Amino acid sequence: MGVLRRILGVTGGLAAGAVVLAGCTPAATVAPGPHASDPMCAEVLRATPQELGGLERRSTTSQSTRAWGDPPITLRCGVEVLGPTTEHCVTITSPDGPTVDWVMREPEDGQADVLTLTTFGRSPAVEVQVPQQWEGQGHDAILSDLAPAITLVPQTRECLSLEEDPL
Repeated sequence: MGVLRRILGVTGGLAAGAVVLAGCTPAATVAPGPHASDPMCAEVLRATPQELGGLERRSTTSQSTRAWGDPPITLRCGVEVLGPTTEHCVTITSPDGPTVDWVMREPEDGQADVLTLTTFGRSPAVEVQVPQQWEGQGHDAILSDLAPAITLVPQTRECLSLEEDPL
Protein backbone atom coordinates (compact mmCIF):
# COMPACT_ATOMS: atom_id res chain seq x y z
CA MET A 1 0.00 0.00 0.00
CA GLY A 2 2.84 2.39 0.86
CA VAL A 3 4.58 1.59 -2.45
CA LEU A 4 1.38 2.27 -4.40
CA ARG A 5 0.94 5.57 -2.58
CA ARG A 6 4.54 6.55 -3.42
CA ILE A 7 4.06 5.60 -7.08
CA LEU A 8 0.85 7.61 -7.28
CA GLY A 9 2.57 10.50 -5.50
CA VAL A 10 5.46 10.48 -7.99
CA THR A 11 3.11 10.10 -10.96
CA GLY A 12 0.89 12.91 -9.65
CA GLY A 13 3.93 15.12 -9.15
CA LEU A 14 5.12 14.42 -12.69
CA ALA A 15 1.68 15.20 -14.09
CA ALA A 16 1.53 18.47 -12.16
CA GLY A 17 5.01 19.36 -13.44
CA ALA A 18 3.95 18.61 -17.01
CA VAL A 19 0.92 20.90 -16.64
CA VAL A 20 3.15 23.69 -15.31
CA LEU A 21 5.64 23.24 -18.16
CA ALA A 22 2.89 23.11 -20.77
CA GLY A 23 1.80 26.60 -19.67
CA CYS A 24 5.24 28.13 -20.21
CA THR A 25 5.72 30.40 -23.18
CA PRO A 26 8.95 29.71 -25.07
CA ALA A 27 11.62 32.38 -25.11
CA ALA A 28 11.04 35.06 -27.73
CA THR A 29 13.69 35.01 -30.44
CA VAL A 30 15.15 38.51 -30.57
CA ALA A 31 18.44 39.32 -32.32
CA PRO A 32 20.83 41.38 -30.17
CA GLY A 33 21.76 44.88 -31.26
CA PRO A 34 25.37 45.41 -32.42
CA HIS A 35 26.13 47.34 -29.21
CA ALA A 36 24.18 45.10 -26.80
CA SER A 37 27.17 44.88 -24.47
CA ASP A 38 27.03 48.62 -23.69
CA PRO A 39 26.82 48.83 -19.86
CA MET A 40 23.98 51.35 -20.11
CA CYS A 41 21.79 48.63 -21.64
CA ALA A 42 21.90 46.69 -18.37
CA GLU A 43 20.52 49.76 -16.58
CA VAL A 44 17.76 50.18 -19.16
CA LEU A 45 16.73 46.52 -18.94
CA ARG A 46 16.63 46.57 -15.14
CA ALA A 47 14.19 49.48 -15.29
CA THR A 48 11.78 47.98 -17.84
CA PRO A 49 8.34 47.09 -16.51
CA GLN A 50 7.20 43.54 -15.75
CA GLU A 51 4.00 44.29 -17.64
CA LEU A 52 3.72 46.41 -20.78
CA GLY A 53 0.37 47.40 -22.25
CA GLY A 54 -1.27 44.69 -20.16
CA LEU A 55 1.13 42.04 -21.49
CA GLU A 56 3.40 40.01 -19.23
CA ARG A 57 7.15 40.06 -19.78
CA ARG A 58 8.66 36.86 -21.13
CA SER A 59 12.19 35.58 -21.58
CA THR A 60 14.27 36.27 -24.70
CA THR A 61 17.11 34.51 -26.49
CA SER A 62 19.74 37.24 -26.46
CA GLN A 63 21.53 39.89 -24.46
CA SER A 64 20.02 43.36 -23.91
CA THR A 65 16.54 42.41 -25.09
CA ARG A 66 13.07 42.20 -23.55
CA ALA A 67 9.73 40.89 -24.80
CA TRP A 68 6.12 41.11 -23.69
CA GLY A 69 3.15 39.08 -24.94
CA ASP A 70 2.73 36.65 -27.83
CA PRO A 71 3.45 37.62 -30.55
CA PRO A 72 5.93 39.68 -28.62
CA ILE A 73 6.42 43.39 -28.38
CA THR A 74 10.22 43.44 -28.35
CA LEU A 75 12.84 45.85 -27.08
CA ARG A 76 16.50 45.77 -28.16
CA CYS A 77 19.05 47.98 -26.49
CA GLY A 78 22.30 48.74 -28.29
CA VAL A 79 21.01 49.16 -31.84
CA GLU A 80 22.73 51.62 -34.17
CA VAL A 81 22.31 55.26 -33.18
CA LEU A 82 20.29 57.15 -35.78
CA GLY A 83 21.78 60.17 -37.48
CA PRO A 84 19.80 63.02 -38.98
CA THR A 85 16.72 61.66 -40.70
CA THR A 86 13.60 62.78 -42.52
CA GLU A 87 11.64 59.79 -41.21
CA HIS A 88 8.69 60.49 -38.93
CA CYS A 89 9.83 61.44 -35.42
CA VAL A 90 7.48 61.69 -32.46
CA THR A 91 8.04 62.96 -28.95
CA ILE A 92 6.24 60.97 -26.27
CA THR A 93 5.77 62.62 -22.89
CA SER A 94 4.77 60.22 -20.14
CA PRO A 95 2.32 61.31 -17.43
CA ASP A 96 5.11 61.59 -14.85
CA GLY A 97 7.15 63.91 -17.05
CA PRO A 98 9.96 62.18 -18.97
CA THR A 99 9.99 62.70 -22.73
CA VAL A 100 11.55 60.45 -25.34
CA ASP A 101 11.96 61.07 -29.08
CA TRP A 102 11.18 58.06 -31.28
CA VAL A 103 11.68 57.60 -35.02
CA MET A 104 9.06 55.47 -36.75
CA ARG A 105 10.64 53.46 -39.51
CA GLU A 106 9.05 51.89 -42.53
CA PRO A 107 8.49 48.14 -42.13
CA GLU A 108 11.32 45.94 -43.34
CA ASP A 109 10.78 43.14 -45.86
CA GLY A 110 8.84 40.33 -44.23
CA GLN A 111 7.76 42.54 -41.31
CA ALA A 112 4.97 44.58 -42.88
CA ASP A 113 2.81 43.96 -39.81
CA VAL A 114 5.39 45.29 -37.30
CA LEU A 115 5.87 48.93 -36.34
CA THR A 116 9.52 49.70 -35.53
CA LEU A 117 10.40 52.67 -33.33
CA THR A 118 13.96 53.68 -32.46
CA THR A 119 15.05 56.24 -29.91
CA PHE A 120 16.51 59.41 -31.35
CA GLY A 121 19.28 61.40 -29.68
CA ARG A 122 20.34 58.71 -27.19
CA SER A 123 23.35 56.40 -27.18
CA PRO A 124 22.97 53.49 -26.88
CA ALA A 125 19.84 53.55 -29.00
CA VAL A 126 16.83 51.41 -28.14
CA GLU A 127 14.49 49.81 -30.67
CA VAL A 128 10.94 48.70 -29.93
CA GLN A 129 8.93 46.57 -32.34
CA VAL A 130 5.15 46.41 -31.92
CA PRO A 131 3.20 43.78 -33.89
CA GLN A 132 0.14 45.21 -35.63
CA GLN A 133 -2.25 43.16 -33.51
CA TRP A 134 -1.14 45.08 -30.40
CA GLU A 135 -1.93 48.47 -31.92
CA GLY A 136 -5.07 48.50 -29.78
CA GLN A 137 -2.81 48.73 -26.72
CA GLY A 138 -1.84 52.21 -27.92
CA HIS A 139 1.70 52.94 -29.07
CA ASP A 140 1.84 56.09 -26.99
CA ALA A 141 0.89 54.18 -23.84
CA ILE A 142 3.47 51.45 -24.54
CA LEU A 143 6.24 53.98 -25.20
CA SER A 144 5.18 56.03 -22.19
CA ASP A 145 5.48 52.93 -19.98
CA LEU A 146 9.04 52.46 -21.28
CA ALA A 147 10.05 56.11 -20.75
CA PRO A 148 11.46 55.73 -17.21
CA ALA A 149 13.85 53.03 -18.48
CA ILE A 150 14.75 54.86 -21.70
CA THR A 151 15.45 58.18 -19.98
CA LEU A 152 18.28 56.53 -18.04
CA VAL A 153 20.22 57.01 -21.29
CA PRO A 154 21.15 60.71 -21.52
CA GLN A 155 19.58 62.65 -24.39
CA THR A 156 22.10 64.44 -26.61
CA ARG A 157 19.84 65.50 -29.51
CA GLU A 158 16.13 65.96 -30.11
CA CYS A 159 13.68 65.69 -32.96
CA LEU A 160 12.99 68.79 -34.97
CA SER A 161 9.94 69.21 -37.13
CA LEU A 162 10.49 70.06 -40.77
CA GLU A 163 7.46 72.32 -40.42
CA GLU A 164 8.88 74.44 -37.59
CA ASP A 165 9.78 78.02 -38.45
CA PRO A 166 13.53 78.44 -37.76
CA LEU A 167 13.08 82.13 -36.90
